[in-house]
Amino acid sequence: MIDPGCQLYLISPPEIGGDFAERLARALDGGPVAAFQFRVKDLDQHEAARLAEPLQRICADRDVAFVVNDSVALAKRLGADGVHLGRSDGDIAEARSILGPSAQIGATCHDSRHFAMEAGEAGADYVAFGAFYPSDTKATTHRPEPEILSWWSGLFELPCVAIGGITADNAAPLVEAGADFLAVSGAVWSHEEGEAAGVAAFAEILG
Repeated sequence: MIDPGCQLYLISPPEIGGDFAERLARALDGGPVAAFQFRVKDLDQHEAARLAEPLQRICADRDVAFVVNDSVALAKRLGADGVHLGRSDGDIAEARSILGPSAQIGATCHDSRHFAMEAGEAGADYVAFGAFYPSDTKATTHRPEPEILSWWSGLFELPCVAIGGITADNAAPLVEAGADFLAVSGAVWSHEEGEAAGVAAFAEILG
């Protein structure tokens, strides 16, 4: 056990059709998960909402926050717990005005301390740094050092998320540096023993 204060933030894989609802349920039953991010690309909002609704129910039944990636409009439509905004996905203050005071709004900050501070000032509920390691899930160009997590957690109370190529084998330096959440995808969905085992491997590290 490294730090019981660090939690798992699970991100959906590129494909969420077919039996994915059952896979998500197995993953969430494999160990403690704080949040699930619904990330889909190139779908209209109606189709995205159709895919999201059963997954949202699975999360609600397990008290796991359901966060929509990129789309404030979809988060509003679903009554999601929050939205995660990339650098070009919209204004944090505008998202707050649309989603209300209780929504969890996260901001991608890559390796930028300046943008993280701006996001915090704008009302973000957490900031995300990364990618810390090469990722098969998403092409990355920014590669911060774990020290940015130490810098942030030493100065600010706002939670920080580490993202990018994180596995149970390479997570320890990020937790030790001060990450409040580990955002993971491939390490769970592509685990050779299944998604429940993927979550359980992180649960052993995080305690």
